[in-house]
Amino acid sequence: MKCEIISVGTELLVGDTLNTNAQYLSRELSLLGIRVLYHTTVGDNPKRLEDVMKIALGRSDLIITTGGLGPTQDDLTKEVIANLFGKKLVQDEKVKEDLLQYFVNREFVMTDNNLKQTFVPEDAVVLTNPKGTAPGVMIREQGKTVILLPGPPREMTGMFEGSVLKLLNKEKNQLVVSRYYNISDIGESAAEDRLLDLIDVQDNPTIATYAKMGEVLIRITANGKDEKEISTLLDEYETIMIQRFGENIFAFSKDSLAEAVGKLLIEKNVTIATAESCTGGLIASQLTEQPGISKVFGLGIVSYSNEAKQTVLNVSRETLETFGAVSEETAREMCDNLRNISNADVSVAVTGIAGPDGGSAEKPVGLVYIGLNVKGNTEITECHFKGDRKIVQQKTANKVFHLIRKSIVDKVE
Repeated sequence: MKCEIISVGTELLVGDTLNTNAQYLSRELSLLGIRVLYHTTVGDNPKRLEDVMKIALGRSDLIITTGGLGPTQDDLTKEVIANLFGKKLVQDEKVKEDLLQYFVNREFVMTDNNLKQTFVPEDAVVLTNPKGTAPGVMIREQGKTVILLPGPPREMTGMFEGSVLKLLNKEKNQLVVSRYYNISDIGESAAEDRLLDLIDVQDNPTIATYAKMGEVLIRITANGKDEKEISTLLDEYETIMIQRFGENIFAFSKDSLAEAVGKLLIEKNVTIATAESCTGGLIASQLTEQPGISKVFGLGIVSYSNEAKQTVLNVSRETLETFGAVSEETAREMCDNLRNISNADVSVAVTGIAGPDGGSAEKPVGLVYIGLNVKGNTEITECHFKGDRKIVQQKTANKVFHLIRKSIVDKVE
């Protein structure tokens, strides 16, 4: 099956928006054995979009578009493609009902132009949008399959994974099953090195690695017609993954490290408190993205200045003057005193130099001390991170989550 991806949006052409949709779709489709042969980007211009679609229909079996499905006047993808196939746009009552409910649930006033999204080409398959308002569409005509997806990446991926995968697998008359292994404290190249013997001969299943800062997501995908056979094959690979990565696997899912730690804290009913200097509340912020975290997270302190460290966390002036704010001794006092204030099962404190200024030969930019107190016992970890300010802060947060998770698994239980 020859596939073409058409990205619609002037913002992509002028460089205001990075086209991550095409990258995502190409990767996902390749794992299904679908060959993506062309990428095309076109602005919000109906004539140029029509020209691009005509070329695509002449050379590709499957065409996937992203963008141009919203409520504004320049959202014209549906209209152009419906016209190409000689189809009328008809209002879908179910889409209209869902749209009205969407605004009621959020207590927003819906403007009339939003109703534009409720019209779809006649006889088309409507694809539900679980994360937005614009539905997707699939049209099968003249031996071609055209799938229209929304432009916002969050909406596009939700629709692809929720609807499109099933439709494509059904067309291919096969099952495709993926398992995920999210690992921390190992870089992407090191993770891939541990799997090279499998990657070099991969056929079924296939292995893909996706790197984020401080995390590597490994996806193993198998396909076939027998569910039991696929499960057996994936079980064999799961055994290998556990043997090779062990405790570095923090989630058997796509959950981020922060999400996995948040869920683990809630599941084990482990209370936590944070005191942050160089990360400025980043750790607390990422923890509180997890629903239900209030059950275990009661206190987060940003003690950025020396004065705050003294008055809020009771770090002694002598410690600060003798060893400095960025020191093992200060991190230990921050952590111990946070434990006394919060009485949490796990207390974590960070102090460091995020840069770009403030470093010295003795204490360079990227030097971070992490204090972790688990039920009264404090351990200090000294870290040396490379990168700009944001990278140092995020690497610090990732290291903290890794240490918290390990402490829960090793000590709290």
